[in-house]
Amino acid sequence: MSAPTVKAQTIDELHSLQKKKSAPTTPIKGFRVPLLLSPKKNARNSSSSPSGKCLDFATLENVPRNGNRMQLASLASLTRETGPKVVRGDPASKNQTSPRVHQQHVAEPTISASDSSLKFTHVLYNLSPAVDCLCDKLIHPSIYRAELYEQAIHYEKGSFITSTGALATLSGAKTGRAPRDKRVVKDDVTGEELWWGKGSPNIEMDEHTFLVNRERAVDYLNSLDKVFVNDQFLNWDPENRIKVRIVSARAYHSLFMHNMCIRPTPEELEDFGTPDFTIYNAGQFPCNRYTHYMTSSTSIDLNLARREMVILGTQYAGEMKKGLFSVMHYLMPKRQILSLHSGCNMGKDGDVALFFGLSGTGKTTLSTDPNRYLIGDDEHCWTETGVSNIEGGCYAKCIDLSREKEPDIWNAIKFGTVLENVVFEEHTREVDYADKSVTENTRASYPIEYIPNAKIPCVGPHPKNVILLACDAFGVLPPVSKLNLAQTMYHFISGYTALVAGTEEGVKEPRATFSACFGAAFIMMHPTKYAAMLAEKMQKHGATGWLVNTGWSGGSYGSGNRIKLAYTRKIIDAIHSGSLLKAEYKKTEVFGLEIPTAVEGVPSEILDPVNTWSNKLGYKDTLMKLAGLFKNNFEIFTDHKIGKGSELTGEILAAGPNF
Repeated sequence: MSAPTVKAQTIDELHSLQKKKSAPTTPIKGFRVPLLLSPKKNARNSSSSPSGKCLDFATLENVPRNGNRMQLASLASLTRETGPKVVRGDPASKNQTSPRVHQQHVAEPTISASDSSLKFTHVLYNLSPAVDCLCDKLIHPSIYRAELYEQAIHYEKGSFITSTGALATLSGAKTGRAPRDKRVVKDDVTGEELWWGKGSPNIEMDEHTFLVNRERAVDYLNSLDKVFVNDQFLNWDPENRIKVRIVSARAYHSLFMHNMCIRPTPEELEDFGTPDFTIYNAGQFPCNRYTHYMTSSTSIDLNLARREMVILGTQYAGEMKKGLFSVMHYLMPKRQILSLHSGCNMGKDGDVALFFGLSGTGKTTLSTDPNRYLIGDDEHCWTETGVSNIEGGCYAKCIDLSREKEPDIWNAIKFGTVLENVVFEEHTREVDYADKSVTENTRASYPIEYIPNAKIPCVGPHPKNVILLACDAFGVLPPVSKLNLAQTMYHFISGYTALVAGTEEGVKEPRATFSACFGAAFIMMHPTKYAAMLAEKMQKHGATGWLVNTGWSGGSYGSGNRIKLAYTRKIIDAIHSGSLLKAEYKKTEVFGLEIPTAVEGVPSEILDPVNTWSNKLGYKDTLMKLAGLFKNNFEIFTDHKIGKGSELTGEILAAGPNF
């Protein structure tokens, strides 16, 4: 998801990239373009009962709600250590009577009067994407009063409704994650528990610097006329559910997290209580580049002790999603639960498959199967009882999306869906998914129930198959290989795929990318910790490991051809049905992979990649080159032991390429 910043120098230039100029078309008779009602000055968001009592964000549950909205409040940063307070009404009007609130009395801190204590902000609490459908005879039934749509359309430049009803928006200069600007507070506990040093995604910062950035974010949020607050859940497993609170400045971010997290019922919101983790998203405001540890105007900061995350200098919504995923990678293993960067689906007979893969390998596409129930497309937990989705939505890549290849994702892009950085026709509002004018990393965020065969609740039994996806642009890995346990761990720790020209600036030829556990940017502990847990669970529950290449065949990128998606789907179908376990196998050279001699619906000659290369010497050279890259990458893991003694580590090392 990491992507270069856009080349536009101003918001107007960026905006111009978003819309394709086209001549207006004559509307079809009887068709009416959906309209958006003007936002009303909501009386429910106005002050009606002043009070001088101060509440922290952590005690928002004690503030009276009217529907799903909170009343006018102040985010006065009265106590710097605890951050913004929510003050109902005018704190100067202390003599007015307040309605009864079931809460403990919180004494006002003794401070000097300042403008911050007089600043009022609308706190828009858990707004819905749509609250009703107007079906009056004079109004087309497709017209919705959409609170978050209204806020985005009227106040956020670059937000439009597309022809399918989705909300198209821009994330600003950053169109992908900024992993080099992500920081984690290193203290006495995290210094021992987390993975630091070479190969680690965890870049340290100290507590003081975190608080400096936190205060900068809080002060920015205080200065706004309104902020959005989402209270939601992570993890569909009720025994291990995490409560999260997201405070953000943009309606687009609020709608995005509404889609991506698990949405509480009204009853659950009433009893929400104190969140387990809080995000302060002030992404429109930069960090101070002269602050210690800062390397740019962007900073994404995690403090695991305080259970807080601060975002400055980037409006890319994926930072929130993946920041919370990093938190789950820390919290879940401490409960002996394996957190996984994977897709997951389930057959009609209850057979569950996990799909691991980096961006562009087909994880979302292959896990979204019309013939199987979707448990989730990206983030999961494997507990003692089975698997559970961490999220309440899907975040699919949109580049080159088509109805024919990915019908479920195509049909999910409708009202309530967020489309990031896509290009559309100016008048028809039809999205051109092949257009990369803004970025190649175009995305769609939608609730998981938008997939017709989604399994709600998103839980399932123990997995039967563990599928590792690699887009091999070198063209030397087989389309499918059956892995033993040691090989599964080796390739899981390696996390291989390849970048091709055009995906990142400066990439002119295939370049191997290794991301431990197929998600190194998000893991917190050493990769061998997650690998050992995976091996234990696979052994205990009898799961089979597979390596599936969704990349090139018959040559490297530029000379060969990408393996057809139809063939890959046939391979995945054979894994699900169990027929591939019964096939005849032979072993490849160098990598020692077991490959089937036949798969129904797949040409047999492509199953062994050497058969597809006309230049056999070129194949051998490329194979050895990739094997060398694997060995060099794995050197940083050889000093870590897994299991009792070093036997399992030795097995894993032997499972790699053998020259």
